[in-house]
Amino acid sequence: MISKPQPDEYASYYNTYIKLVPDGDIIEFLDQQKDSTYNLFNNLDDEKANYAYAEGKWTIKQALGHMIDTERVFAFRLLCFSREFVELPGFEQEAYVNGSNANSRAIQNLAAEFRATRESNLYLFRSLTEEQLNKKGIASGYLVSVRALLYMIAGHELHHLAIVKERYLG
Repeated sequence: MISKPQPDEYASYYNTYIKLVPDGDIIEFLDQQKDSTYNLFNNLDDEKANYAYAEGKWTIKQALGHMIDTERVFAFRLLCFSREFVELPGFEQEAYVNGSNANSRAIQNLAAEFRATRESNLYLFRSLTEEQLNKKGIASGYLVSVRALLYMIAGHELHHLAIVKERYLG
């Protein structure tokens, strides 16, 4: 089983996400998230999915698009770092959201993309060796381990699901 990363394996900011992830098998948890998150969003209608709870806040579609983009970025970092030590730039989430066309898409299409992205990433995650899990690289100017990135993916999703449930669907 892949243990939770130690604080020296990631920037302190990411503890916000990592602390949300329950103990247990992280790969199994990510697999379970794939289905539960897909079901949550797939069962919304587009009218509800176009809702933003306040001026200047993302719609539900944009929040899901952000979750997809972030998973792709974190998984790319994980892939790079598991192969070699490299330094990768950060990404500006607002620019990514503003550059997407999430609001013009059906929520079911975005939900399916989320599920497909996670399914693809799970093949990569399951292939990691113990040696690869402990490798590190630099992202956004901070050292991060491959293992920490697994937990950051899961925790980032939990963070945004809590916001969606509380502020959008509450």
